[in-house]
Amino acid sequence: MRLVTHVNYADPDGQIYCCLRNKLVKLDEFQMERFCYGCKMFAGTAKGRGVECIWADMRNVSEPHLVHDPVREFAMNQIRAIVQPCSSVSAGSF
Repeated sequence: MRLVTHVNYADPDGQIYCCLRNKLVKLDEFQMERFCYGCKMFAGTAKGRGVECIWADMRNVSEPHLVHDPVREFAMNQIRAIVQPCSSVSAGSF
């Protein structure tokens, strides 16, 4: 996975997708003070229109990844890849 800058623009209701909390949040002073400013992924305020966050993304997205629809971004981040174990590893070896 590579580090990707996610530019999360607030929607008309002021919501963004928060990777740290893995949910939609209202981007207000509480969110910024309580979560964003102390988050190791926080990288800026998207020129006052949202937040910029840098995190390792397993998806094939652009760099930077511009997010205008936080509901879709939340849904897309709930999809996980299932990796088959190597044939030389048996369930009993754990």
